[in-house]
Amino acid sequence: MEVRTIKNVDSGTWKNFKILAAREGVSMASLLKNMVKSYEKSKSDIWGIIFDREKTLSDKEAKDLESISYKLRKERGFRI
Repeated sequence: MEVRTIKNVDSGTWKNFKILAAREGVSMASLLKNMVKSYEKSKSDIWGIIFDREKTLSDKEAKDLESISYKLRKERGFRI
């Protein structure tokens, strides 16, 4: 078994983590693995919600907005 450390974890947080593992009846290692998996899943769910939304602009409106932006950037001397 290899010992690892987690930086900047205060004693209160560490105590709550140990209590949570004991309450759930699992080892601290398995609790940490489950927490990481749960965090990854919740993060990927958020992006799914964002990207699966209905379009805000129609394709024509988006193309018009892009051309207007291109012209303004060119007039003002910004990178294109």
